[in-house]
Amino acid sequence: MKKHKIYSMSFASVYPHYVAKAERKNRTKKEVDKIICWLTGYTQKKLESQIKKQIDFETFFAEAPKKNPARSLIKGVICGIRVEEIKEPLMKEIRYLDKMIDELAKGKTMDAILRRND
Repeated sequence: MKKHKIYSMSFASVYPHYVAKAERKNRTKKEVDKIICWLTGYTQKKLESQIKKQIDFETFFAEAPKKNPARSLIKGVICGIRVEEIKEPLMKEIRYLDKMIDELAKGKTMDAILRRND
């Protein structure tokens, strides 16, 4: 089976788009980073290192130190597809991140985005 092209895209090439989407809605890079670190277990320093190394999405998620078990609470539609129905594990991880950034841009609180008190 052919890999989806986003898997080989550099995480660093998409990251500025996450930040820009958030900033257009008066949210911050710091909030974007907090979401990414929550989801993957990267520290801020390690996240910055991964971005600097220009690794692809597949490697970014494969090297994630501790994927948050609460990520399974992320539900809803992103890109016309229900996140909870995605079967392919890597695509699901990418869509979890997309969904969380989308929620940030839509004005949800960080507690809600990070699935606290769900």
